[in-house]
This record gives sequence, C-alpha cells and structure tokens, in this order.
Amino acid sequence: MSRRLLTIAGTLLFLVCGASAQTPSPEAINAARKLVVTLKIADQYRALLPQLLLKLRPVVAQDRPEIERDYDVVTAPGSEIYAPYVASMIDQIAALYAASFTLDELRQVEAFYAGPVGRKFLEKSDALAQASAQISQDVSQKAADELKQRLIEALRQKGHKL
Repeated sequence: MSRRLLTIAGTLLFLVCGASAQTPSPEAINAARKLVVTLKIADQYRALLPQLLLKLRPVVAQDRPEIERDYDVVTAPGSEIYAPYVASMIDQIAALYAASFTLDELRQVEAFYAGPVGRKFLEKSDALAQASAQISQDVSQKAADELKQRLIEALRQKGHKL
C-alpha cells in the first residue's frame, strides 16, 4: 500500500512541475475530486493511519505503561483524528489534478479508472508494483554481478592483480 502511495506522491510532484498557473474552474475541481475518489487516494491515506499511530506511540508514551494504555484509548477513534487531514489532502490533490489536466482529460481519466479495466488496474497495481520492483532488483543484481566480472577481467588484462 505505501509503495502505491509513494508512486502517487511521486506522480503528483512530477505534475506540480508542469502545472499551469491558471486557477482551475469549479467544474474542473469537481471533476478532479471525482477522479481522486475513483482512485481511492483517501482510502490509501486512511490505511496508513494505524502505521502512523504505531510509530507515534513510543515517542508520545515514552515507554510508560500508564501512558501507553491511555494512548491506545485516545487513538482508538483514529479516523476522527485524521479526518481534517484527509479532507485537506483530497482538496489539495484535486486542485493539483485540475491544474494539471483539462476538464476533458480529467473526465477521460476518471472514465478509464471507473471502468472495468481501470478498476482492475487499480486492484492489481500494488502487486504489480511489488513484483516489478523485485524484477528490477533481480535484474540489477545480475547486471552488477556480470559487469563486475567483465570489469575485473578487463583490468586483469591490463596487468592489474585483482
């Protein structure tokens, strides 16, 4: 899940560079908001809440059991704590998309992801990203090993002892 969120964040940063300086129309903002909902970006963000709360627990509780118990009680309704941040994130991403794409483009992208192939792509994208990363890592390791051997051999032919 976090790999997918990082991919989306990276895409957003890329889009910022090409974003138009014009203020998007309300219609474009609404189309972008619909796309953000279809992409389930807020759901991905909400899914990170338990991880965030677990990381904050030792920092806030400072290894004190009495604070840890109260921390768990206070953070139980986590979605309420997170709601303003999720809303802000949705607004900002929708504005970014609306500034980066025309209204027609937003509608086309949303139509793709709302359709069967787009939904399938979204469902499989996490697994595909993980598998792709593993393939990339495996190929890179193989290439590094082979290049190392070639370089060592070339240097030996030049008289170096390795």
